[in-house]
Amino acid sequence: MSTPRDQWRSQVGFILAAAGSAIGLGNIWRFSYLTYENGGGAFLVPYLIALFLVGIPLMIVEMGLGHFMRASAPVAMGRISPRFQWVGWWAVLLTLLGIEIYYCVIIAWCLDFTFLSLGLAWGNDPNAYFFKDFLGLSEGPFDIGLPNPVILLTLALVWGINWWIVRRGVAHGIEQANKIFIPILIATTAILVFWSLNLPGAMVGVHAYLSPDWSKLAQGKVWIDAFTQIFFTLSIGFGIMMAYASYLPRQAPVVRDALIVSILNCGFSLFAGFAVFSTLGFMAQAKGVGIDEVVAQSIGLAFVAYPEAISHMPFLPGLFGFLFFASLTIAGLSSSVSLVEAFVAALGDRYGLDRKMTVDRVSLLGFAGGIVFTTGAGLFWLDIVDHFLTQYGLTMIALFEVLATGWILKSQRLEEHLENAAPFRMRKVYARFMRIVISLALLGGWLGLTAAGDSLGAMLGRLLLLLALASIWVAHSWFDFSVRIIIPVILVILLDGALTQEFAPIFQDGGKWYGGYNGAAVFLLGGGWLLGTLTAAIAVDRHRPHPHHDQCPAPE
Repeated sequence: MSTPRDQWRSQVGFILAAAGSAIGLGNIWRFSYLTYENGGGAFLVPYLIALFLVGIPLMIVEMGLGHFMRASAPVAMGRISPRFQWVGWWAVLLTLLGIEIYYCVIIAWCLDFTFLSLGLAWGNDPNAYFFKDFLGLSEGPFDIGLPNPVILLTLALVWGINWWIVRRGVAHGIEQANKIFIPILIATTAILVFWSLNLPGAMVGVHAYLSPDWSKLAQGKVWIDAFTQIFFTLSIGFGIMMAYASYLPRQAPVVRDALIVSILNCGFSLFAGFAVFSTLGFMAQAKGVGIDEVVAQSIGLAFVAYPEAISHMPFLPGLFGFLFFASLTIAGLSSSVSLVEAFVAALGDRYGLDRKMTVDRVSLLGFAGGIVFTTGAGLFWLDIVDHFLTQYGLTMIALFEVLATGWILKSQRLEEHLENAAPFRMRKVYARFMRIVISLALLGGWLGLTAAGDSLGAMLGRLLLLLALASIWVAHSWFDFSVRIIIPVILVILLDGALTQEFAPIFQDGGKWYGGYNGAAVFLLGGGWLLGTLTAAIAVDRHRPHPHHDQCPAPE
């Protein structure tokens, strides 16, 4: 007999938890850099197309499957077809044994810098401080050394927070935590935005951030970056949204919630970018250099460029730094908790394991797995492993998810369930809304490509957008057409682009591997970690528990 399933105490609690999962570190430091690098305001056109054409439908698929099957990823995928249960296991194993263990290390860095900021500990050379003094960066990925005791201690604290929240359950732990995290995150980000906008030179940064360069739209890389960012920023392929939506009551407006979470996530990214680039504009003016000389990407932006900008601030720089890194820490924790829950929910659903005992063991395992990332080689390991798991693992998981949903379960069946589950019959309203919004986004892309000129890339892009526009209106169901045709095609294109970027330099540039690393490091750490999680997923899938262990109620 199945035990009663946990439930969210309120719809707002679910939305905040799902938004907290989606809003992570990349929303603050990755989106703004991608926007700047890919044409400023022009990048928002393919970004919005990606959001409405792919991102929101994928979010509906993941939330819809969790709600329909009343189960986490492995059980939900297994109920579509037993042949696809391994996909669900791969999602949660890749999430916990890969992404979560190094993600918690980055959160530990952010937490350390939250307090280091108060005294501007990095001095006059943030670059040397971060890489040499703080990380103790070694010569390469195989020069591992001992763990950094400061980072190790903070990592233990991060895992302790994860442990405490997830152990308390869905309503009393995750929901309550996000009701605190998300308002604080929005408030601190708002303070940073308005503070930075009033700095001298802020408008230089804002102009660099949003000034459109339409010619960029003729480059295929810009479109790939837009779709890739949407795909990763919405926590697609992690198994999180399936687990979270499975805790909703049977009557729930899942489609509406998917829209709210997706738009809230992307709106936060755009909003946070003002804080980042206003501050960088201030630093550029203070140093008397161009904005391009102070912009960095990813970790370099957060831990080198931003601390340098903070050091130049005339008023309470330590407080500004404290708020910035506190925002990163909170954004990281709200996502980290969801990564743990995806795996804990899977074990509970499939094997009927006690939540508290499971969280105890999972937290110890996750902490132990992260120790290597606190060593001098940790940053190298993080870079290589993250590249392979996100570029290939998550993309393939999402591809199998939509193929199973669209062609085996049939996406129209899922659509009917979501319509019946909603308190109000909104299927036609949502369909009309999505068709209009997608059409406007595609039209914006067509106008942008027209402004980009008459190059072959621009003309091909305009043709593809017109075909997509016609298909959205001709298809009987925009959702069914998107899930069965558009999303699989785009995911295959993303995989093809990633593989081309991966292997072309190896053959064309005399054996140049990803990031300039040697082939052994890339193959063993990146490929090995990816294949290791896949092998573990297949092994777990073949270990079928006794039927009475299945704790999930079957879908009605």
